[in-house]
Amino acid sequence: QVQLVESGGGLVQAGGSLRLSCAASGIIFSINAMDWYRQAPGKQRELVAASTSGGSTNYADSVKGRFTISRDNAKNTVYLQMNSLKPEDTAVYYCNAVDALYSWYWGQGTQVTVSS
Repeated sequence: QVQLVESGGGLVQAGGSLRLSCAASGIIFSINAMDWYRQAPGKQRELVAASTSGGSTNYADSVKGRFTISRDNAKNTVYLQMNSLKPEDTAVYYCNAVDALYSWYWGQGTQVTVSS
């Protein structure tokens, strides 16, 4: 089993920055994708940023140019640097990992609140 532990959420004013971290631990069989999703109240969970073990990244249009996903494969850790935050970025952010057997794992979520 893989456990994902997120940290770094909080309250920030619009225009500010936050950095989220997610560390994977447990029995890890070659994690491929490590991604960040978010879910705002009353909305579906959406993919924010994705990364592969090979270094490819992909972003939702709403965060392009503001958010950056990065990974430390040796530490099985993924980061999300969020700049120029907007009130509409307010959500619970979830870390997701997919291993080489295509098993999916989720973190417990971390709240990000952006005040106007």
